[in-house]
Amino acid sequence: MVPLSWYLILSALLFATGAVGVFVKNNIISTLLCLELMLNAANLAFVAFSMFQGTIEGQLFVILVMAVAAAEAGVGLAIVIALFRNRETLDVDESSLLKL
Repeated sequence: MVPLSWYLILSALLFATGAVGVFVKNNIISTLLCLELMLNAANLAFVAFSMFQGTIEGQLFVILVMAVAAAEAGVGLAIVIALFRNRETLDVDESSLLKL
């Protein structure tokens, strides 16, 4: 049986990788992918705690986080398409001015 600490270490590494990607990447799509990676890291921690406690609450939180991630992906990609149509670039620095 794998100890809980291994799951939490993996979750922390995934979350840190996503956080670094959010701050380093200049492409909006890469930033959205890094945000999804951070949400999946939180899901891994929820499932690990749920498994080791023998309850179902962590898995219910995972379903909620997955619903939020799906909504974020849909709205985020719609915003990316709108920005690309107006700016013709996916660079975060170009779109941060919010002037058309």
